[in-house]
Amino acid sequence: MNEKTASIATAYADQCHEEELELLRTLAQIPAPSGHEERRAEFIRDWWLEQGAPVGAVRIDEAKNVVLSLPAGPGVAQDDGYAVFAAHTDVVFPDTEPLPLAESPTRLLAPGVGDDTANLVGLMLAGRYLLRHGVPLDRPLLVVANSCEEGLGNLAGTRELFRHYAGRVAEFTSFDLYLGMHVVSAVGSHRWRVQCHTEGGHSWENFGRDNAIEALCSFIEDLYALDLPTEAKTTINVGRFVGGTTVNSIAEDASVLVEYRSASEECLEQMYGKFVVLVEEHLKERTRIDAKLIGRRPASGEHVPDGQWELIARTDEVLRELGGVEPTHQESSTDANVPLSLGIPAHTVGTVEGDLLHTREEWIEKDSLRRGLAVILALMLAHATS
Repeated sequence: MNEKTASIATAYADQCHEEELELLRTLAQIPAPSGHEERRAEFIRDWWLEQGAPVGAVRIDEAKNVVLSLPAGPGVAQDDGYAVFAAHTDVVFPDTEPLPLAESPTRLLAPGVGDDTANLVGLMLAGRYLLRHGVPLDRPLLVVANSCEEGLGNLAGTRELFRHYAGRVAEFTSFDLYLGMHVVSAVGSHRWRVQCHTEGGHSWENFGRDNAIEALCSFIEDLYALDLPTEAKTTINVGRFVGGTTVNSIAEDASVLVEYRSASEECLEQMYGKFVVLVEEHLKERTRIDAKLIGRRPASGEHVPDGQWELIARTDEVLRELGGVEPTHQESSTDANVPLSLGIPAHTVGTVEGDLLHTREEWIEKDSLRRGLAVILALMLAHATS
């Protein structure tokens, strides 16, 4: 990384620090369950317009992604493939009322504040720098506040982005999680809703009839007893169980949410076969079990995309110099799953310090926002021509 880029990124991050904190306080309170991010999307679109984005350069698409388009500089081919920089707007919590916010002298606390609101605010301010300074770029850029990264959102926002720009994306960077975390390969998953229905009845008078809860418990026991593929790390998890009515009723209905994960598509397909067979084995005459695939995230493709290691090395240098951390390469499930499965160079970069993600007590260190914004802007300025 050249000294000019480092100097610009650091100075801008210091200059914007109080503004960044205030923007984070505002955005962190706007509810954004997966699939219902419209309030955050409208706020971000309006904010970019207020910062000088031309009306035709920013839009909200059908998936509730907010997309800011920045053209390549003079004399540069506009069809040379987009570089995408993204952060997701949704949080894991279903709240539709304003999210709670608390603050100490050093920390900001809110549900989803680090995953992913603080990274998102850094993206917004870095995008503003490119806008206001008219930075000439070596290729067109898309700055995207995307939807549906969490839970059963199933990466719908990023899928829509790659559907709309099919064949026109050259590289993809998402900002998510914490400083030092550098996701360089994709963990895929299959997610199922398994429902069981039985005749039910009275716990005394009809004792002996099939019980939907017991049937699913038996199914779960056998699920955890499966021999998992060994070609790559593969995991299973039962994340939610619902069923029954009263203590003296034989449960008629029960349902469970199940996922299995792997960094290997081959292992995911093996698990698919094992899972379907297991469901069939638990069918009985008076017990109906239905399994519905409700989410499918792709793992990395078979081959490492051309340019992947150059993208990773460039980012590691920025994280060391401006983030002040030694990056750790990880495999995980993020928005980068989609481009990696398509053979496009992609990764996910954490830019703030914090902890307790996916809890209502999540927090971030306020001062880490400076380093995070510097990292984000420096990565974008790698595409500056001067």
